[in-house]
This record gives sequence, structure tokens and C-alpha cells, in this order.
Amino acid sequence: MNHVAKVIHLHDQNVESRQRVAVRRRPEFQTGDTASGRVTSLSDRRAGTEPPQPRSVSDLVRGALTAQIGKTAEFARRRVTGDYQIDEFGFDEHLLESVILPALRPMSDMWFRVEVNGMQHIPEVGGALIVANHAGTVPLDGLMLQLAVHDHHAKQRALRLLAADLIFEMPVLGVLARKAGHTLACREDAERLLRAGELTGVFPEGFKGVGKNYSDRYKLQRFGRGGFVAAAVRTGVPIIPCSIVGSEEIYPKLADLKPLARLLGLPYFPVTPLFPHFGPLGALPLPSKWYIEFGEPIATTAYEPEAADDPMTMFEVTDQVRETIQQTLYKLLTKRRNPFTG
Repeated sequence: MNHVAKVIHLHDQNVESRQRVAVRRRPEFQTGDTASGRVTSLSDRRAGTEPPQPRSVSDLVRGALTAQIGKTAEFARRRVTGDYQIDEFGFDEHLLESVILPALRPMSDMWFRVEVNGMQHIPEVGGALIVANHAGTVPLDGLMLQLAVHDHHAKQRALRLLAADLIFEMPVLGVLARKAGHTLACREDAERLLRAGELTGVFPEGFKGVGKNYSDRYKLQRFGRGGFVAAAVRTGVPIIPCSIVGSEEIYPKLADLKPLARLLGLPYFPVTPLFPHFGPLGALPLPSKWYIEFGEPIATTAYEPEAADDPMTMFEVTDQVRETIQQTLYKLLTKRRNPFTG
């Protein structure tokens, strides 16, 4: 008898369960879009919590165009009304952040796929001197370095690069370089920037580094006479070593047409696997994978300003910076499996 009672009880429970499911499935309790598979309960609709409808592609495009038009209008308004500042070096921060850096981001993010490490070593305020290796036949590494510092630093600091005279002698490029915050690679300008608390960058190899043959890739050239160290010591700012991997492969320089370089007034005229054989198409940089790593700062506060006039002291610090960058390059190259895939 007990067994029969249990069977009847279980049967009643199953009937009640099916009835509850049927009630929940009634149209008056649920509404939805059967085509999309979205179902919303009546209680949710009454509470006004219905899930938002996905935006169509046209809506997304329209929204993006509206936002871009708004940005363009705001940029034009500020340029027309003069609502921007230019410092004594010609630095136009508004133009840098609104035009120059946005133009570089697709190349950095999608073409070179730049990865940045060691950003915590760059101070949030105050002067500091970033010293990096230089390579690539065309000095795109300076632009990628400036963009990396701005986009990855907590305060989005502007990196002021010290560049060669040749850059500022070019008609359009020279003006853009000034507006981007760069200035001549001389002791006076370097010290003025550092004393003003600016984040300053320098490539001590100069054209010797950027124009070396592909067979000498990632082998640092001579760092000059240590003028950058003297500027850091006189101003008491830290020196931050920076190692860049990936720039050597963008234009592998196989030879140098020196007669043509002298005719054009250039330090070299490169021959690469694609240039000048393929004309303008050969000027497209190869999509190498980039790594930028900032090392621990090297303090200069232990030196008196007069130490900047001691050649031996400056040579020792210069050699320390150079060796730090070189060893970091070797470390990054050891980890890299392929120049283009990383």
C-alpha cells in the first residue's frame, strides 16, 4: 500500500511541474522576436528592462561619421580662433595630438604591431633623457618611439626628440618636426629642454646607426663623444636606456650609392631588396614586428655639474648606457622567433 501511495504522489508532482512550465510558456507571459531568438518576459517589459536592440551597421557608420565630423569641426575652430599654444621651439601640442600622432597609429598598431615594456621607468613629471639605438635606413624609429611614449605613459607625455640638422633643412619635414616638438641635436637645446622638465629623446648613433648595412644589424655604432651624458649630468636628470627591435628589418640596406648620395646632399642613398628597383612601391616599409623596451634609469645626481667637463667620466657613463642597450637588444633578439611574426 505504501508503494502505491508513493507512485501516486510522484505522478501528481510531475503533473504540477508540467502545468507550471505550460503557464510560463503562454504568450501573455512571454514576448519576443522569433526571428532573432530574443525572448523577453512580460514582467521585464513592464519594468522597462528589455535588452537593448543591437545597432545596425548603418547606425554604427553614421555614429562614427558624426563623431569624426565633430572632432574635425572642433579642430578647425581651435585653429581658426588661435586656441592653441606654440612654445619657443615651435612645438604645437594641439597639432601633434590631433593630426600627427593619429596619422602614425595605424602604422604602429597594425603594420609594425609595436609592443612596449618598461614604461614604469619613465617618470610622470620632470626632465629625463631617453637614449635609444637608431636603425632602419629611414628613421621611422623616432616617430614610433614618440608615439609609444605618448600612448602608453600614464600621463601621455610628449617626447621631444633631438634630431640632425638635415631634418630641419627639408622644406616640409623640417616644419613638421618643429611642430611635433623636435629640435636640433645640440648641447644648448638639450639642456634647455631638460631644465624645463621636458622628456627628451636622443639617438647617439646618428646617421652611422640609421644608415648601416643590414649585415651590421643590431650592432651599436659609436655613441659619439658623450654629449648627451654631459647634458644629463649638468641638469641632474636620469638617463633611461631604450632598446628598439624591429626597425632594422623595415628597409634592409644592402648597398650605398655614394655618388648619387653626394649629388643629392644625403648621408647615403640606400639600395634595399625593393628600392629603387620597384620605385615608389619599394619605399613601403616591410611589416616587421617591433619591440620597444625601456630600462631602469641611470641616475646622474651622484655627479657634480663640473663632472660634465671630465672626458673620462663622461666616457664611462656613455659606455654604461651603450652596453645596457646592447645587452637588452641581444635579450630581445633571443626571445624573437621571426622578424615579421615575432
